Amino acid sequence: MKPFIIGIAGGTGCGKTTVAENICQGITGKKAIIIAQDSYYKDLFHLPLPERKKINFDHPSAFDNQLLLEHLNQLINGKSIQMPLYSFQNYTRKKITKKVEPAEVIILEGILVLEEKAIRNLLDIKIYVDTDSDERFIRRLIRDTSKRKRSLNSVVEQYLNRVKPMFLQFVEPSKRYADIIIPQGGLNKVAIDIITSKINAQLTQVNKS
Repeated sequence: MKPFIIGIAGGTGCGKTTVAENICQGITGKKAIIIAQDSYYKDLFHLPLPERKKINFDHPSAFDNQLLLEHLNQLINGKSIQMPLYSFQNYTRKKITKKVEPAEVIILEGILVLEEKAIRNLLDIKIYVDTDSDERFIRRLIRDTSKRKRSLNSVVEQYLNRVKPMFLQFVEPSKRYADIIIPQGGLNKVAIDIITSKINAQLTQVNKS
């Protein structure tokens, strides 16, 4: 049986990961896994660090969608994958990978999950997480300064010159492809519970048929 694939998109700091984790935890009787699009940034090992920092990581071209699609199809066909791990300190892939086993439910989350047509075509449910831009920026600022050791000025500069323009050009327009839009991100427990119940009902129906 083909895995049930859920795509979750939305701007930086909107709560995609929280939504994905809550849905994953709410799925009953099925093994569910989460695949982060961030793991599939192109490997920039061939560039010196100053050049890596100049790359626009919010543009669709920053992602290795070919590898992501290859891995998704391997999981769909019941094969395990070696998922790349990305270092946000070095702006390149780590030398180690993570083995991911196939599952009955695959949750793919990332800012541009709905932007790429080939990826959309694999999704059974397409979700867009819609959160106020000020709140998203504050979350990103806290995350990048505390977890990724970025300076305040670098986070603000990147947000104004790359993140925000790319959100307006690519991320927000992809909302039109969503089956479901969740306002307030991961804080919207009601919406997440309704979606999880719907997914469980669909999975039960598939089993019966």
